[in-house]
Amino acid sequence: MQKSTPDYHQIYNDIINKKYPSRKEECKFLLNKENLSVLDVIELNRRIFGISDQRTEAFNQSHRSYNKSSILMMLDYQKKNKLTNSQLAKHFKLSRNTVTKWKRLFISMTDNEGENCEVENILN
Repeated sequence: MQKSTPDYHQIYNDIINKKYPSRKEECKFLLNKENLSVLDVIELNRRIFGISDQRTEAFNQSHRSYNKSSILMMLDYQKKNKLTNSQLAKHFKLSRNTVTKWKRLFISMTDNEGENCEVENILN
């Protein structure tokens, strides 16, 4: 049985066309992507609805989930920008413990020679 995912293109196009037509140009780049990642959906949400209040943000944060490719994208972002776990957690509004757990699960995977696998190899 396949996992069904929401059609975010259709959802956000409908929202923009019906409620926020002035933000269409601002979101055009993301909506033209063939596949939207979890991070793209979060960015679209921020661009359309703006910054939410603290209570709403806390509720939404506790209900987020990330797939493997999004996690690896964040860890790759950390590596490219030479960020600490704390800095990455603050940037993506995550827990430092979550970042540490992800690094333990994904980055510390080793190949047969005992060297760290590249992010691209982990995805395959």
